Amino acid sequence: MKAVRFHQQGDPSVLVLDDIEVPAPASGQVRLRVTAAGFNQADTGMRAGTLPIPVSLPHIPGYDVAGVVDALGDGVEGLAIGDTVIGFLPMDTDGAAAEYAVAPADVLVPAPTSVSLVEAAAIPSVGLTAWQALFEQAHLEEGQRILIVGAGGTVGGYAVGLAADAGATVLATASPRSAAAVEAAGAAQVIDHTSGSVQEAVGEEVDVLLNLAPIDPAEFVSLVSLVRDGGVVVSTTAWMPAPADEERGVTSSVVFVRSDREQLTHLVELVDAGGLAVPEVRTVSLSGVRAVHEESGAGTLRGKVVVVPTEA
Repeated sequence: MKAVRFHQQGDPSVLVLDDIEVPAPASGQVRLRVTAAGFNQADTGMRAGTLPIPVSLPHIPGYDVAGVVDALGDGVEGLAIGDTVIGFLPMDTDGAAAEYAVAPADVLVPAPTSVSLVEAAAIPSVGLTAWQALFEQAHLEEGQRILIVGAGGTVGGYAVGLAADAGATVLATASPRSAAAVEAAGAAQVIDHTSGSVQEAVGEEVDVLLNLAPIDPAEFVSLVSLVRDGGVVVSTTAWMPAPADEERGVTSSVVFVRSDREQLTHLVELVDAGGLAVPEVRTVSLSGVRAVHEESGAGTLRGKVVVVPTEA
């Protein structure tokens, strides 16, 4: 089968398209015929060696997968050959930028029926990141006000949609390019962070500050002043601490996303019920993965990209 791999860590040039054997599922695993694999920023850090996640070389990137069950390992129950599924694969094992992938059965859930299987590859890790930030870390409740910084990205779309669906009032920062999409996702107020003061635009205090952007640490600290006494600050930027304000009882935490079958099932249910929108995706073939990593490194990557093994 065809698979994208890197045999050593480094710049995007280390990514190569290899011909390798089709993997066999071990006990508790299934093999998937990959329909699409989601690209995420962490893929670049794992390839470059700047993200502290140990991988065995050579390594196949792409830890978000959508596909069709092709073979079952021993002990697998609840899945059958031909099932369409999505999942967030363990990041320290081979991913899904290939024609076939193996996955632990317990990370897979039935794919949504209201969007294509290619589009569904855009759900797992980014949707789970948003869910865990909002409800596990921030404990967001109906009627609260939340400021989401960097809402124009892929996690941001899910975060805005989930927060609005939970009955929160969502204020979100976004560039003019993504403002319409953020508003459509459910933001009550979209703030153009490229012009003017975010602090002035927010006005009243918020219960939760969720940061999704690589903002300047000093700016992050200043935004904490918008959070009410006893409020919560959550961030997904693992390389930068989330500031708190102990004197006012404002706590902070950083999200390190994990696979959760129950949460992912709920996200799929929300998508199929029309309560959560899946972003538009741009597809690339396996041979186009290197160019996506180059775009990501240059800061020019826009929107959600999924890898479709069209060479199959």
